[in-house]
Amino acid sequence: MKFATRASVIASICLVASMLAWASPLREQALRDAAIRAGLLPLSEIQVETDQKMTDIGETLFSSTLLSFNGDTSCQTCHLDVFASADGLPNAVGTGGQGEGRDRIMGGGDIVPRNTLALWGRGSKGFDTFFWDGKVQLSEEGVFSQFGPAAPSEDPLLVAVHLPFVEIREMVVRDEEVQRGFEAEDVSAADRIYDVLISRVQEDTELGPQLASAANVDIVDLEFEHVATAIAAFIRTKFAVRETRFHDFIFESGSLTENEVAGGLLFYGKGRCASCHSGPLLSDLEFHAIPFVQTGFGKNGFGVDYGRFNVTRNTADLYKFRTPPLINVTRTGPWTHSGAIPDLSETIRKHVDPLSGYDGFKRTARQRREDLARLAVSLQSDDIPEPLSDSEIKDIVAFLKSVETVEAPD
Repeated sequence: MKFATRASVIASICLVASMLAWASPLREQALRDAAIRAGLLPLSEIQVETDQKMTDIGETLFSSTLLSFNGDTSCQTCHLDVFASADGLPNAVGTGGQGEGRDRIMGGGDIVPRNTLALWGRGSKGFDTFFWDGKVQLSEEGVFSQFGPAAPSEDPLLVAVHLPFVEIREMVVRDEEVQRGFEAEDVSAADRIYDVLISRVQEDTELGPQLASAANVDIVDLEFEHVATAIAAFIRTKFAVRETRFHDFIFESGSLTENEVAGGLLFYGKGRCASCHSGPLLSDLEFHAIPFVQTGFGKNGFGVDYGRFNVTRNTADLYKFRTPPLINVTRTGPWTHSGAIPDLSETIRKHVDPLSGYDGFKRTARQRREDLARLAVSLQSDDIPEPLSDSEIKDIVAFLKSVETVEAPD
């Protein structure tokens, strides 16, 4: 009898092992099918070729403080390799800041009231909506931007590259000279700033000749569009999405761990992450209201940011922000448009359960009103995710690590 019982147990174990052996390939195939249905593509299908000479001078311009109005800030100031092209801060620190990354918090610089966006995949095929609020967007009518009908290019990345150089606090210091001549932040004011910046490039004994040679024009004929074109070429090249283990798993029969597969199935299944995080870079590039708590400076005042509404003036767009792509997301914290959450697991938890850990007693009356307004807008969506357990969130984080680029940023 004991032998029979032992034999039954062994048989059961063998049966379970056999079922698991069959289940694992089935789960992996289910994940592959789900990812492809949600728009994941081989990386070769989204890359854009760039001119090497423009890319090379673009790298130099990307790190040059000559292109900020008061000469103390560059693109690289807020897009650092050590933070995978972000800056490690809740809100960026622009003009007047000291040092790099977290050192800038104590530097007394101007606060830029949103979290710095990483640059991975910007300018790849199909990536046509830029910034948290989509203030640069390609449509059937052309490129929508603050330039109106005077957009400097039909390439949305190139248009997007133009903007930081004329943003107050970001790369234009707020002082009396700016207030007198440039603070209107209209196209004519922007053009005057571009004239100042391109004059500096023309006068620089290294940058001027190099850019003119790459653009195949005389130095006197250089325009700011040449600067933007070079920086766009550098961004397209430097931050082109290199192979990830997830892409290798989907398209090259690579492997993922059991936890990563489990997280991927949750991502495309119960978690409903892919209802927004779809496409080649795991973003639909659309706008959604997620009721994350707004902390720190916002576009509409301290603790207030109306998101897409600031661009469209359509009340239906209140509190909506563009879905962030997820390539290297594990390396680019803190997360959310205001950098409110320093932990990725907690970001996911508050995404699916906005009231998790919420303590209204620690919020001011105005903050509570804003919190409730964001929550009310988010509840209008048909895609309300289910709460996830700690182990499920852990698996999703494991999955997101599989969409890190295989090579660490240079």
